[in-house]
Amino acid sequence: MRSGTGSNLRPEERDLAGGGLIENQDRPGDEPLLFGRVLDGQGGARVIGWAEAQDWSPATAQEVMWLHLDRTAPGVQRWLQQGFRIPEPTAEMLTSDDTRPRAFREGDALVATLRSINFNPGAQPEDMVSMQLWSDGRRVLTLRRHRLQAPRQVLARIDGPAAAPTDAGSLVTQLLEEMVGHMNSTVIDMNEQIDRMFASDGTGGKADDVLEGITAIRRDCLALKRHMGPQHIALEAIAREAPAWFEEHDRREIHESSALLRRFLDDIDVSKESAVVLMDEIRARSMARGERTNRALTVVATVFLPLTFLTGLLGMNVAGIPAADHPFAFWGVMAACIATLLVQLLLFRRWGWL
Repeated sequence: MRSGTGSNLRPEERDLAGGGLIENQDRPGDEPLLFGRVLDGQGGARVIGWAEAQDWSPATAQEVMWLHLDRTAPGVQRWLQQGFRIPEPTAEMLTSDDTRPRAFREGDALVATLRSINFNPGAQPEDMVSMQLWSDGRRVLTLRRHRLQAPRQVLARIDGPAAAPTDAGSLVTQLLEEMVGHMNSTVIDMNEQIDRMFASDGTGGKADDVLEGITAIRRDCLALKRHMGPQHIALEAIAREAPAWFEEHDRREIHESSALLRRFLDDIDVSKESAVVLMDEIRARSMARGERTNRALTVVATVFLPLTFLTGLLGMNVAGIPAADHPFAFWGVMAACIATLLVQLLLFRRWGWL
């Protein structure tokens, strides 16, 4: 078992229900640290607390410190500037609510703001959550406002038997891979919903439900595209402009994550276009049903118009109605009505109305 697991973990870091590790939701006072690890460069790690992190320095050339912070805690920006010597504009960006994805190099440090699917209870996929990242190759900081899955999954890999990152570049790479990979289930779910809608005929009482589902999918697609488009550009910037401590194999993996995100974006475009096609098809079916109904009503009204005129004319309660006292007058009127109906049907058939 790796160092940093078992009895070395603080009680608040255990997730007995899920069998993994959770963020320190009960951190003392105003401490911003959610969890911290020092990677030993060999795939192992140890827990580091907030007090030790204040003046940490690597004991060996391979050690890397990773701190996951709550950026809303008081004094975080001041600590970033004083403790890590991060320039004020960068520290402000790392703690701000401006979470549009972007990435750039600042000296020997990598700075990025990234977004991921929100899996928190009650959240919708388009309610993206952000993570700010800063690393100089020896120290890695990740900051968040709302709970994120990607850091906890990488943490479980570090403290578990799975292949864990050994340096800052591989740690950043795994974080980005997890954030991009989370889109897979959302894109697949949207595609499955569209497939089910195509399988439905969209008629009767189902049409309103289908249209409501299409509207939700189009809204999700627009939100995901709005956030993931800039993120694709940010990943390309990381692969292209990362400092020297970001090794070549890390750049290749970031390129792979960027290509995967590009495929997800293409799938989102396909889902959006499929939703538009399905909506147009439902509307076309609805219009065709309406036209058929209106045509049937028009034919019925046209058929009965002369019959109604004839019966109304003979039914007037005035003197001079022909054959009013004749014993076979009723049957004569009936014969005239039937003859009129047959003539109409023949004409309608010839004109293509029936």
